[in-house]
Order: sequence, then structure tokens, then C-alpha cells
Amino acid sequence: MLQILRAWRVQTYLDFLFLARDRRNSSFYMIADVILTVAGITGVLLLAERFGGIGAWNRPQIVFMLGFASLAMIMSQGLFGMNVLWISRRIGRGQLDHLLIQPRPLWKSLLTEGFIPVSMGPGLIPGIGLMAWSWNAVSIQTGPAWWAAFALNLVAAIAVITSFSYIWGSLAFWAPAGAEEISSSALRLISELKPFPLDGMGRTLKSGLLSIIPAGFIAWYPVGALLGLRTTDYALLFTPLAALIMSGLAAIVFNRGLAHYARTGSQRYLDFGHRR
Repeated sequence: MLQILRAWRVQTYLDFLFLARDRRNSSFYMIADVILTVAGITGVLLLAERFGGIGAWNRPQIVFMLGFASLAMIMSQGLFGMNVLWISRRIGRGQLDHLLIQPRPLWKSLLTEGFIPVSMGPGLIPGIGLMAWSWNAVSIQTGPAWWAAFALNLVAAIAVITSFSYIWGSLAFWAPAGAEEISSSALRLISELKPFPLDGMGRTLKSGLLSIIPAGFIAWYPVGALLGLRTTDYALLFTPLAALIMSGLAAIVFNRGLAHYARTGSQRYLDFGHRR
């Protein structure tokens, strides 16, 4: 754990230097990050404002859910930036070799190399602002247990996002050229679906959005449990359980792909490599 904390400290310093070396470009970067974050949730926010809510969710609850969804997505990008979250790019471009030759376990490199907390900061503002704005209106009783459940479900949502990217991104081990950007498509899909409440959907569609495309576990289900909208026992533990299952599946698929990669290697350095 101390090694991970030291690596995060180094990454924080490098991330700060990256932004501090050019104030003009850094300002544009931060402003653009905030605009993109706001644009991703504006559609659902306007619907909630126009109709006073969506389905069983009133307007403050929708706003709180949008803030949670925004935090989960931005934090996943801040913890696993530098194309660590978009793992298919690393695999398809032959850049995974840069991690494999380092004298430390691969999992530790993936956990620490993409840590960019300074760059992540501006993107957190809309999510925190939405949750703070709706805080009094949602009328929830908080305490140490609630905050622990909030943190657990937020971490679980981040794990679901990362696992979904790695499950699909591992296809780049077998098809490096064709699947190089598949993680981008997977993340774009789950990002566009994450802010919508699923209460009014049919059972088949709702089940699909909690399994095949687990967008419901990014915000809808965990926030519903945190706000007391779930009648199911132990609802606060369902999202962490889904995160454990998806993380296990992602580890299996990634390790299978890594074993295949060990036999075939990267096409980047061959004469017929698509990036030579």
C-alpha cells in the first residue's frame, strides 16, 4: 500500500507539472472539461425541470442522481487516465509492452500510472455542485453508516465502469487493429445511458441495463438505495456485489487475453504491423 501511495504522489506531482507549465492551455483544458461534463447531464436535467421529475423520481432526486453519475464517471477517468481506462488502446497499439517490462506487477502499474487528480479536479465541480444543490430537498438522514454506504457504492460504480471497459477492451488482444478503440465505444455507451432512471422500463430492457450493459449500476440503482427508494433488503450491497462479479469477469477475460498476447506478441513491431 505504501508503494501505491508513493506512486500516486509522484503521479500527482507530474500531473500538476503538466498543467502548470502552460497556463493558457491548462485553462482551456479545465473549461472544456467542465463543459463536457455538464453537457453529458443537461438533457436529463432539463427533462426533470420541465416535468418536475421523471417517473417515480422527483426533481431533487434526479439532480442528486446526476451528480452521483457525474462523480463516478469523472473519478474513473481521474483514477485511470493516460489510456489506462481505455485499455484497448494500450493493447492495440503495442503499448502494453511498456508496462510488462517494468520491474513491478502489471496490476500495480495499471492502478497507479493513470492517476491524474489535478486534471480531474475541474470535472468534479458539476457533480459536487448538483449534489450539494439537491441535498436539503432530498430529505435523507445521514450519519457515519450512510456516508460509508455512499463511499462504498461510489467505489463500486467506478469499478463497474472500469470492469466494463476491460471486458470489452480485452478483445484487442485477439484483434489489435479492429478493436483498438472498442473501450472508447463501450465507455461512450455506458456514459450516455448512465443518467437515466430505469423505473418505467420493461423487465427485459431493465435486466439488460443491469447486466449486459450495466448502466443502471452507475447511478440509478445505488442512488435509489442511498435515497431509500428501494424496498429490497440489503439494497445498498447490490451495486458492490455487481462490481465484484464484473471485476472477477474482467480479470478472467483480461488474463486469458494476456496469455494469448504472451504467445503472439504485438503486431506493432512486425513488418505488417498496422502502426509500423
